[in-house]
Amino acid sequence: MRRVVADTKVGVLDVGSFSARLVVLERGGSPLEPVLTHQTKLRLDRELDASGRLRKSGIAAIVAAVDAANQIAAKNGVTDVYPLATSSIRDACNADDVVAEVARATGTELCFLSGRREAELTYVAARRWYGASAGPLLVLDIGGGTVELAAGQGEQAGFARSLRLGARSMTRDWLPNEVASSKRIGALREHVLDEVRTALCDVAPLIREHRTVGCSKVLGQLARLAGARPQRGGPDVGHELLLEDLRRWIPRLAVLPAKRRAELPGISRVRARQALAGAIVAEALLTVSGGRVAICPWSTREGLLLGMLDGSPPEKSSKRRAA
Repeated sequence: MRRVVADTKVGVLDVGSFSARLVVLERGGSPLEPVLTHQTKLRLDRELDASGRLRKSGIAAIVAAVDAANQIAAKNGVTDVYPLATSSIRDACNADDVVAEVARATGTELCFLSGRREAELTYVAARRWYGASAGPLLVLDIGGGTVELAAGQGEQAGFARSLRLGARSMTRDWLPNEVASSKRIGALREHVLDEVRTALCDVAPLIREHRTVGCSKVLGQLARLAGARPQRGGPDVGHELLLEDLRRWIPRLAVLPAKRRAELPGISRVRARQALAGAIVAEALLTVSGGRVAICPWSTREGLLLGMLDGSPPEKSSKRRAA
């Protein structure tokens, strides 16, 4: 009888708006120390046409990024890789066509997770990062297309929601001009706060007692902008974002074009245009959750990897409808 040997390495290829990032961990090793990382830059935010379809050039960029990651993985003997397509592809009107073309060209069928599942996995990552001693957690993740919310007291989230309030989406739908008017900003603030309050109304009395954790580059960059130190080491570094600091920066971001925002501390050039919308979404989340969020470097990708290390392979769906 042929003996089946489990792969010694597991990986996630995370295809997002700004990059396709391959992260590989060794079974039995530390999740803090990837044995392999590879990143290809993307700008899918520029590749959507007026109807919400990814252009041929954007699809070609995804194909090239996936092919490069496949070659790196194969060269290093990594066969167990989950190819995750995030909301930048999932929300495109031609998402299923994109998946089909990438599969035809590379042999890799990109997979989608529902927003709720992304929230659950982000909670798993934050819980593992902070440990059981951190007590109840409320986990926030501001992405490009959606916002994920999850809360719980144990290893798994007891509450998980996904809201269509991502920084990229809010910029496109509410703040399309280079410099936003105060009227548009006020309307977006009201809309986002109302959506967040509605989503959390059933758990609002409880989450004030939870430790609030932020697991996204949007929150991490806003924390840097507001004066937090870069996170090096563990969860006790003191990297936090406070509501009062954030509110001081929103008017400043509002009067600056994207090029000037990219000169500010913590704001990357590729995310500069959506920084204002991201700050407004973060303001609403912190208003409802207690005014303070600790920044966690792990998110959905790490939640997937941890599950794979634990022997719990994620479900795979290449259909946008399933997600």
